[in-house]
Amino acid sequence: MNGADDIADDDLLDDVPKGAATEDERLSAELPASLAGQRLDRVLAPLFPDLSRARLQALISEGRLTLDGETVSDASRKARAGTYRLAVPPPAPADPEPEAIPLSILYEDAHLIVVDKAAGMAAHPAPGTYSGTLVNALLYHCGDSLSGVGGVARPGIVHRLDKDTSGVMVAAKSDAAHRGLSALFATHDIDRLYIALTRGAPTPPSGTIRTQLGRSPGDRKKMAVLRSGGREAITHYQVEAVFGPQDRPLAARVACRLETGRTHQIRVHMASKGSPCLGDPVYGAGQPSAAVRDQIEAADLRRQALHAAVLGFVHPITGEALRFETPPPPDMAALEVALAAL
Repeated sequence: MNGADDIADDDLLDDVPKGAATEDERLSAELPASLAGQRLDRVLAPLFPDLSRARLQALISEGRLTLDGETVSDASRKARAGTYRLAVPPPAPADPEPEAIPLSILYEDAHLIVVDKAAGMAAHPAPGTYSGTLVNALLYHCGDSLSGVGGVARPGIVHRLDKDTSGVMVAAKSDAAHRGLSALFATHDIDRLYIALTRGAPTPPSGTIRTQLGRSPGDRKKMAVLRSGGREAITHYQVEAVFGPQDRPLAARVACRLETGRTHQIRVHMASKGSPCLGDPVYGAGQPSAAVRDQIEAADLRRQALHAAVLGFVHPITGEALRFETPPPPDMAALEVALAAL
């Protein structure tokens, strides 16, 4: 394994599924017949007001403009009426800078570091999130010792947690550890247990969800269970507690153990069982009961109720068996206490 692609396609990718951050933004505009015959870039500039004329000219010269499906690469040509579509690439992120951000360190040696990542912290820089990430914090804390195998923007990162998912995460400080950890994730020789608070409770109360996961055909920024294509995703789950009426629970605490680690795996799998994570802004279709909504607000939960509680693996250099466990942070803990009183 080598390069940025070594990063595990772990359960919860920062902000959007892998690759979505590099997709072009698609803009379109209808040019009326009354403006036809004028210089193309001059008449299109007002129709794409967020772009300077110079930027528009550059994009046209790169072949990023089409008229009714036909590529237009000459900004000085005379405009024709029709539907113009423009593919605008995302801005290239600058190299991440070290930032003095406090870290909750569970373990550290010369080869790796294990942290309890706070909710709200992205794993690494991406379009829209260039600072305040775990990488920025690790660059400050570890300095030059952080592994470079992950690439300039993601040094040391071998797996990811979503920005708004809390919990245990490991990063590599040496290239040897990076390669070893990547191999463990690739062969699923990692113990990963998550705690989710869900709307209702999945049935049966324990089982294995085995599906194909891939990009949603209707929304490329979401993942979905697919009938064909995608990648195999396997989650073993156990309902540990139900809240509200036992015969029709309002919410539940569910332990999810990953056999594979696909993008948004637990969130999609819980939603596919009709019990999405509480507070999930992407996959939480449908409202929880009024009583549960009141408790979410009282607990000040502003994210999906999902916590990476356990991470266990064999140290890739020393061979020592390591296991780390952290309790859910205050927002999830407060919500669980409140739900137990329903």
